[in-house]
Amino acid sequence: QVQLAESGGGLVQAGGSLNLSCVISGRVYFTTVIGWFRQAPGKERELVAAIKYTSDDIYYADSVKGRFAISKEFFKSTLWLQMNALRPEDTGIYFCAGRQSELPLAAPRDYAYWGQGTQVTVSS
Repeated sequence: QVQLAESGGGLVQAGGSLNLSCVISGRVYFTTVIGWFRQAPGKERELVAAIKYTSDDIYYADSVKGRFAISKEFFKSTLWLQMNALRPEDTGIYFCAGRQSELPLAAPRDYAYWGQGTQVTVSS
């Protein structure tokens, strides 16, 4: 199995920054794509960024493009989501998740492994 653990959430004012991290353990080779999702109260879970674990292919949702940056350190099995210029609408629980399928990076499906999530709250 694969375990993912997020950290780095918190409360920040609009315009501020946070850097989320996701540590992967267990059978890391079970995952080929890692995605960052968020779920706001009353809304569906949204894929905001994804990265192929063994290449530089990256996807960003239009809502975060130019403000968020996903990165990884392969040998530490760690990924980050640097979030800048945060807005109140970025508020939600942020999850990292892993999948093995070869669907396009923008596809939010087939994620089999999930972390517990970390809360991000952006005040106006």
